[in-house]
Amino acid sequence: MRVDEYIARVRGPGAPGCHHEEKGQKMVLRQRKLAAGTGGSVVVDHCQSCDSTDLQPIIFLGYLPPVNGMPEIGARPVEQPAYPAQMLRCNKCELVQLGLVVDPAVLFPPTYPYTSGTTKILRENFAELSREVMSLYPLKKEDLVVDIGSNDGTLLSNFVEPARVFGIEPTNAGKLAQQRGIDTLISFFNRDSATKAKEKNGQAKIITATNVFAHIEDVHEVIDSLLSLLKDDGIFISESHYLLPLVQTIQYDTIYHEHLRYYSLTSLKNLLEMHGLEIIHAKRIPTHGGSIRVYAARKGKYPVRDSVKATLDEEKRELSPKALADFRHRVVNSKLGLHALLRDVKKRGERVYGVGAPSRASTLVNYVGLDDGIIDCVLEIKGSYKIGKYMPGTVIPVVDEARLFDDPPEYALLFSWHIADELIPKLTQRGFKGKYIVPLPEPRIVDGRSA
Repeated sequence: MRVDEYIARVRGPGAPGCHHEEKGQKMVLRQRKLAAGTGGSVVVDHCQSCDSTDLQPIIFLGYLPPVNGMPEIGARPVEQPAYPAQMLRCNKCELVQLGLVVDPAVLFPPTYPYTSGTTKILRENFAELSREVMSLYPLKKEDLVVDIGSNDGTLLSNFVEPARVFGIEPTNAGKLAQQRGIDTLISFFNRDSATKAKEKNGQAKIITATNVFAHIEDVHEVIDSLLSLLKDDGIFISESHYLLPLVQTIQYDTIYHEHLRYYSLTSLKNLLEMHGLEIIHAKRIPTHGGSIRVYAARKGKYPVRDSVKATLDEEKRELSPKALADFRHRVVNSKLGLHALLRDVKKRGERVYGVGAPSRASTLVNYVGLDDGIIDCVLEIKGSYKIGKYMPGTVIPVVDEARLFDDPPEYALLFSWHIADELIPKLTQRGFKGKYIVPLPEPRIVDGRSA
């Protein structure tokens, strides 16, 4: 279905304010106003995918600071921005999305510190992705693999041997990739950067977008741009945090302003079909507490694997409007449960250190209302840029993880709770003798010595 046909069904023909621009036989949806370049934010009053105004609130987590807004320890508290975090569901195309878009320059400054190569599970995931691609859709040496949001080049490093590679990355992480010998354009992904990549390298057989496809504001512009770069028989591979495990394990801590959309395969299918793409394979993967890897190509170019129907059928059962309504109640109860657990700990005068300061920790800390009277400090591995700073929206200090062993508390609260099974034995083996608090899905205390 063409974009203009889809919008006509959703909003009615000739709907006012429905801006789209003709390009040959194709109509391309345009958002009314973009947050990019404003220095502020834009309220989402039309679906980011289909432009419908039929948006149903799911949950409101309050006003959250940018997850990378971390003042230096000792700095006096000053005025800081905080943006409303409300999750919405489009009742037309089923896309779950954030109700506010913040200027990406606020969220992803050039000094944005995240590097995928420092995370073991991501390194392993990207290595597995390259093996899967070579097994399902083998590449030739002359084929080109382009990674959108290529970060430090960790993903592309796995394709250097079987193919040519090129990265597009807006932050200084791209310079790390260049130092590794991976050709990288330092730029946000858009029509201009796609054109530059095409002029330099030709069209791509594979375009990947891992943990970025839900982050970029004008998603239709993104798809149009990547299609201009993709060969006729090319394949677009995206990896995004998956709505199904988010709901099932109440991962409210993954709701923050970098994540504009929370994809199900159903909503992705509806979005990609507007651009002549069909999903040919889908696979659940463990990254970020549960993600989905989706292969898409121009319609009819490749057989559609059974994994697609199986996943769509599961979503019909598990992602009903009732399940999303229940999600809100479960989030509230989980928050209250964590409060009750920590109240009892603090009544006994016991100390609690937080372990890890991933972006998701900022949402948990601010939504639950944790402060330095509850969490004494948060620990990060040696060398982390976050050491010596406060957690966003608080004066909880982030310090070297050595404190966990040099001055151990009674409890360690795992902010990276989705990998608790990996962290607990590792920290216990290194000498921590206290107990662990796993905050989600259901707050619980774990004795590492008997785990």
